[in-house]
Amino acid sequence: MQAFRDQWRAANMVIRLHPQTYPAHLPPIMTGSDQEPIRDRVTVLGEYRVLDTPVEPAFDDITRSAMFALDVPIALISLVDESRQWFKSEQGLACRETPISASVCAHAIRQYEFFEISDLAADPRFAQNPLVTGEPFVRFYGGAVLRTSEGIALGTVCVLDRKPRQLTDDQRGFLKGLARQTMALLELRKALRLSLEIAERQAHLMAVAGHDLRQPLSIISNAIATGLAAPTHPSMPRQLGLAQRAVDSLVEQLDGLVTAATSGGSTEEAAPLRVPFQMAELFDALGPSWALHAASKGLQLDVVPSSAEVLSDRRLMSSILGNLVGNAIKYTRTGRILIGCRRRRKGLEVCVYDTGVGIAPSQQEAIFSPFKQLNPESEGLGLGLALVKQAALQLQVPLEVSSVLGRGTKFSVQLPYGGQAAE
Repeated sequence: MQAFRDQWRAANMVIRLHPQTYPAHLPPIMTGSDQEPIRDRVTVLGEYRVLDTPVEPAFDDITRSAMFALDVPIALISLVDESRQWFKSEQGLACRETPISASVCAHAIRQYEFFEISDLAADPRFAQNPLVTGEPFVRFYGGAVLRTSEGIALGTVCVLDRKPRQLTDDQRGFLKGLARQTMALLELRKALRLSLEIAERQAHLMAVAGHDLRQPLSIISNAIATGLAAPTHPSMPRQLGLAQRAVDSLVEQLDGLVTAATSGGSTEEAAPLRVPFQMAELFDALGPSWALHAASKGLQLDVVPSSAEVLSDRRLMSSILGNLVGNAIKYTRTGRILIGCRRRRKGLEVCVYDTGVGIAPSQQEAIFSPFKQLNPESEGLGLGLALVKQAALQLQVPLEVSSVLGRGTKFSVQLPYGGQAAE
């Protein structure tokens, strides 16, 4: 244990002396299950509100493209629920859902990007699958995983054939591209729904405000009318006092209206829930969930244990770290990713380092814009760092980036310690 502490202390010294270099000696990789917690995944899927929705042409265009381009009889957009797989679009299967026990996609989502079985009948996991032993007697499966910007797998864009086969690299790339397009449609669909909900809340808010603001305006109007009619009347001081209080009330309500409108119509939804918790809670969940993806690219993911307690919002911090780690893996070709903490006088600095391609100084602000990607051909939608910035703004914590092209990047946020009072 002492040797471990000395190793981490030495790594911190390298960072302090050379801010643009990265630790050469890192602690061992964390191990854990490669299976995502089903409740978290199902909850995230539910937030898209897409299950059991009608057929939509935009999604059917994707499955038709997959079917004809790859010359297969069946193409699906499959979303894996808790007890079933449901198809947002299907070509050639003639049903909209199957039990989870008959789902090959439930296995596919445990992979990060792609899952292919050249002969299902020869694989013990699927040989007795009812879709293999009965109609439509499928033998081949190839699926590209639908994954959110936070790394949560929702389902697949998949193709099936009635004879064994194997896809080429170009065909796999094509299917991955369709998966990216599908996720873009799902994100757009979700954004449009949220926009409509916000518009409805704001319309309701304006209707309520229009009613509530009439009372102070009426009081002010009456006070002015009284003053103009009888400037020396004994009740004038009282009328002016009522008018002043009405003006104060009006200002307060207008301030609340502006705050609610700028936060999407509901201040309660936007307010972070700051509670004390140990960073180990996030690190213990983060390492296993990303280790498989890092390993699939030949990268080492190191999570340095921490007993530090911070005061923050678990959900927002989980989103920040998940997106930062996913981004680091995406843009790192060789080497490793390091996640750890450093104690500072004003709070705990939580860092994600990588030995990736780096970010040019001219791009270090633009990367936080939605749909911005340094490499347009890379996976994902370019939303990860935009979500990181949004979450940091909600938490009101500093978000910093330092990088050297060809050597790597460091992202960090600084959180108050657990003993500090929330503002």
